Amino acid sequence: MKENRKEKVWIVLLLLIGAAAMVLPFLWMVVTSFKPESEVFNIPPTLIPKHPTLGNYIELFQKMNFVVYLKNTFVIAIFSFLGLFLNALAGYAFAKFQFPGKEKLFYLVLATMMIPGQVTMIPVYLMLNEMGLTNTMAGIILPGLVGAFGIFLFRQFMATIPTELIEAARLDGAGEFRIFWQIILPESKPVLAVQSIFTFIGAWNSFLWPLIVANDERLYTLSVGLALLKGQHGGNFALQMAGSAFLVIPIIIVFLFFQKYFVKGITISGMK
Repeated sequence: MKENRKEKVWIVLLLLIGAAAMVLPFLWMVVTSFKPESEVFNIPPTLIPKHPTLGNYIELFQKMNFVVYLKNTFVIAIFSFLGLFLNALAGYAFAKFQFPGKEKLFYLVLATMMIPGQVTMIPVYLMLNEMGLTNTMAGIILPGLVGAFGIFLFRQFMATIPTELIEAARLDGAGEFRIFWQIILPESKPVLAVQSIFTFIGAWNSFLWPLIVANDERLYTLSVGLALLKGQHGGNFALQMAGSAFLVIPIIIVFLFFQKYFVKGITISGMK
């Protein structure tokens, strides 16, 4: 009994150390973002700013184009949700319709999940260049609209919806799109919530593809803007911390609000 209690104490202690190691850098980033630059390297360091200021955040929008980056990130996030709808449509087709080559096509979709994104970037870039879509917002958005992982997740979930429900709706005269919109999507709320979170996080953090496709700073996202911030104001650590906090905090808020769906998503997708 005593050994079990001692084991639990050690486990809790290790977990606390691990949690502190994870939280402290984030906490330090947020605190530093409210310090004036002159206070960042004070010895001994201050956990609570002596002269807290919002100047770093104001400077982000005055010295950098963070308003433009923020707008671009929101545009990408909004169109990503259109992609979510297309993924749901594809998942529904694979789950509930019979057509020639269905299984082979689905396995082909699954096979694309095994190809690293970096491998396809150059061919996709060349295709977009031929179409005249490089250095455009469409070129940034289009390649990420539909993804094999999203189709797979929707297909797996929608396969569990009773087919009798769909047949009953057909007997009542409902069209296929109406069935999808009024029956299938409401029944798929859990997987929709999960995919919405993944979609938002993916769009918010989009960095490499916008950096490759866009040459114009007016098309950059927040992540790319943060990289520019490091290059242009590498010596201003308080400003960099403000930029990092500005990028991360919305994701933390979304995670806190939808934590139970996020955990459920990890379970559904089998990424335990």
